[in-house]
Amino acid sequence: MGWVPGLLFLSVVSRKVDSFAVLSSKHTTPLYRGTHGTVSSLERSGRDGTKASSCLSMSSSAAPAAAGTISAWEELREASGQTIVGAALDQETHLRQTGGGSAAVGNKLRLYGKQTEKPTLTLFRDHAGWCPYCQKAMLLVEEKEIPMNIELVPMRSYGDKPKSFTDLVPSGLLPALMVERSDGKKQVITESQVIMELLDTWHPASEGYKPMMPSKDDTQGRAKYTQLAQLERELFSWWCTLIFRPEGRPRGNIPGGGAGGLLAGLLGGNKSQPQEEMSGAMRGFLDCMGQVEKNLGATPGPWFFSSKEYDHPTMIDFVYVSHVERMLASCAYWKGLELRSRFPNLDRWLTAFEQRECYLAFKSDYYTHVMDIPPQYGPGCDGGFDKERMEFQGYISGRDGKSWTLPLPHDDPIQPLYRGPPVPLCVLQAAGIVADPDDGSYVKSDPDIMARACRQMAGWKLSLGANKVSKFAARGGRNGGRNMRKTFGAELADPYADADMEAQPHVDAALRIVCSVLLREPNEISPDWDQALLSAVPKDQRKSVMSSLCYLRDRVGVPRDLPLAAGRQLRAHLNWAIDIL
Repeated sequence: MGWVPGLLFLSVVSRKVDSFAVLSSKHTTPLYRGTHGTVSSLERSGRDGTKASSCLSMSSSAAPAAAGTISAWEELREASGQTIVGAALDQETHLRQTGGGSAAVGNKLRLYGKQTEKPTLTLFRDHAGWCPYCQKAMLLVEEKEIPMNIELVPMRSYGDKPKSFTDLVPSGLLPALMVERSDGKKQVITESQVIMELLDTWHPASEGYKPMMPSKDDTQGRAKYTQLAQLERELFSWWCTLIFRPEGRPRGNIPGGGAGGLLAGLLGGNKSQPQEEMSGAMRGFLDCMGQVEKNLGATPGPWFFSSKEYDHPTMIDFVYVSHVERMLASCAYWKGLELRSRFPNLDRWLTAFEQRECYLAFKSDYYTHVMDIPPQYGPGCDGGFDKERMEFQGYISGRDGKSWTLPLPHDDPIQPLYRGPPVPLCVLQAAGIVADPDDGSYVKSDPDIMARACRQMAGWKLSLGANKVSKFAARGGRNGGRNMRKTFGAELADPYADADMEAQPHVDAALRIVCSVLLREPNEISPDWDQALLSAVPKDQRKSVMSSLCYLRDRVGVPRDLPLAAGRQLRAHLNWAIDIL
């Protein structure tokens, strides 16, 4: 399981898949149920807009162990299932396994209530949620609600592709679509754009599916689509030039400074940045993004084709969004360039996406992206605005000593968490957290209730992986290590690494304490847990346990393991344990 952003410890089921997926999602459950709190009643309270802080209280039948008491994994799984968050997640997991429920990166069957028989279409996509082309295809499937089997296949950068897949697709390309024909034969199609256009053609608006492209009779719409598609390729080319090649000599000035004042303002710096010179590559990229901004501003709604017919994202929006998502992360990390505040129409478009649960199911965070981009495109080149770049790099990677450290701020200063649902809607409904009726955001939600829901989602996930997680983490111990006979392109990917078996029992104890704190503690952690942690790990094993927890922390991936709002809680609580040791 090496580093696969989005697969952390959540799936250590197969040594051939380098994912963080040690925490499988066979069991699913939310926050502690109140004494009157069935999930259905809590969902009703969420829909009628009432606040339900009592939703987060524990029922008398599921009282937790005293602070400092180290529970077994079986007890922690039971405790997680008796939280209202855990109960809702368990229920949602069952729905997903039967083809229903909400969009999720690990789903393997999507029926949307349209049929009971097995679909004749199977989409092969990457296991970790790294591939931008798989993301485009999945967004179209979810938005159109096309019944689909889904098979998860590792990318070459982090794992071995199974023979069953390479027999079907010798090139190993992802995504791939397999069509089971009426004569029993199977046809395989690759290339995301071809797959998307075929799926749209096979599922037309006349049969109740959302239209995704202008009709053949709409010559003006078709011309606009072609122009936008060409602009996307131009933007992609400029992005590659900016990020993956050393920048040339500066040319011209950039108004407002590198970070646009956003990071500096939110982290206490000076918003008034002087004009700074920029390279031709940066100027070309920003000019091209300006053309995208102009096109997004030419419609009444947030989408490229916003109209009465298209009140939803369409094909061209999906073509853009997966790479724009990666541009946001890479420009900040390698160039000190913050894009959202610079381009308001782009920001409006991204916010509209972030209010759609089907997009958030596949949306990654900046850390995951800056780790998954190099093995796919090559290493990013530092450049741009040095001061802002170093601030962004420290914040995104957690090296600043703040962004992955308790207490966490309510929101993330560079990756807005609450413009849409920060965790699955089933969790928010169970916890009594409702969207603002005016703008659909969760910005005004109660910080304490939201934080506890996110913590308990992280604890629920950790309890599912149990000792599989500790074995995975123990690869980071002093006697663990990478198997150099089989390596992969991703820096943190090492699916064949060996665990430090001497350290594992102590790593396991430390993780059970972290899980207990996530599930049971309020915003401030009792000192009893500090002492429990020190007592559970012998002094001669503390370095191995610390390095094991670091190994795990650095491999928490979004979205595969957890959404960012819950994933950052897990990272920060692992850092709490590391700091105590």
